[in-house]
Amino acid sequence: MFSIAAIPPPPFSGFELGPFAPRMYGIVIALGALFALQLLSRRYMARGGDARTAEQAGLLALAGGFLGARIGYVIPRFFGEETASFVPFSARPLEIFALWQGGLAFFGGLTGGILAVFVYLWRTGTPIGTFADAVAPALPLAQAIGRTGNYFNQELFGRPTDVWWALQVDAGPAARAGYPNDTTFHPTFLYESLWNVMLVGLILWIDKRGWLQSRGALFIVYLGGYGAGRGWVEALRVDTVERYIGLSRNNWIALAVFVAATVTLIVRERAVRNTPKA
Repeated sequence: MFSIAAIPPPPFSGFELGPFAPRMYGIVIALGALFALQLLSRRYMARGGDARTAEQAGLLALAGGFLGARIGYVIPRFFGEETASFVPFSARPLEIFALWQGGLAFFGGLTGGILAVFVYLWRTGTPIGTFADAVAPALPLAQAIGRTGNYFNQELFGRPTDVWWALQVDAGPAARAGYPNDTTFHPTFLYESLWNVMLVGLILWIDKRGWLQSRGALFIVYLGGYGAGRGWVEALRVDTVERYIGLSRNNWIALAVFVAATVTLIVRERAVRNTPKA
């Protein structure tokens, strides 16, 4: 397929800076983390929190998130039969540390980041609900910016399409996905990025109107909103071979997160509203 007004492939994936060769994938992820940390700090201080606590928790979330994301990506790809398009990490163990090549599993990162921050807040006696509400819009902001790194890596695109905003990729990525080099695809990373931008706005809008009364409710909104968005975006992707009743592993996880978040939010809000006021 070919679209006249398609999104062109990235002009470059990195550049040389003296002895260093920064990759755009890493740069945009770092920018997303930076802006998210600034938003978190402002919101946490507005809630009476300490900027130092927010910064330390944010850095721990990044460290735990990257570790969890890489582990979540590597584990299902560590073993397997080697093919022309797939080489298990057991045959190339040193590439486990090659983060600049891409390969981060979001749900693994979310789990790692939550655990790291939870332990830190618990050990310092910091109210978890207040921090959770402060960080709620910062997470999709980081994701919205960071997802553009997939464009520069020419990865995580969707199935073929000829819509006017379709994505062109170079011959190599197209061939690895099993398509001719003139095929255009759904830019699923862009869909997810735009969804996260809308999710940031939704969380800030709900927060401003004070509709939710339970502590940490905004974070639950983030989980449910992201689960819903990731679910339909994931259904368009072609890079997942394993399917279970027609859905990928991430599809099922996203669906479970959406359902769990929705039920939890309803139960918590009802409990708060039905609690007699002193």
